[in-house]
Amino acid sequence: MNVEIAPLDEHAGPARHFRIRLSATARGARLARHLAAEQLTSWGWPYDSDGNRTASLLVAELAANAVRHGRARGRDFALRLTLYAEDATLRIEVTDARPDRSPPLPGTLTPADSDTESGRGLLLVESLSTHWGRTAGDPYTKTVWCEVPLG
Repeated sequence: MNVEIAPLDEHAGPARHFRIRLSATARGARLARHLAAEQLTSWGWPYDSDGNRTASLLVAELAANAVRHGRARGRDFALRLTLYAEDATLRIEVTDARPDRSPPLPGTLTPADSDTESGRGLLLVESLSTHWGRTAGDPYTKTVWCEVPLG
């Protein structure tokens, strides 16, 4: 069972939530990005808005990492979006089944070599979000999260 992560205390007012479990495959990661974009559209941030584009990119990076580094046979990953309407901040959480494979801590990322094809996803997360991190709520899962202003 995945552990819910409490919203940060700095957010006030009502929040909107979206949560879904997806297969830990490339198809599941693509679907996470598309579903996030659609959900943001229904919340008032259309596909062509900067907030939707940025949030969709962050979902894509975190979901791809969950599939690549957090996959356990027969286990899904979860996507959770929490929109804090008062300050138009979106919290993105991706929970996978590999707590033993944790990403580096925020602020400790090193740039990837210029000749490699991967290793830049969390750098994007760190540069586009206001803050991000990881939590392990139980011995079976870990969650990587970030927050981004939409407006």
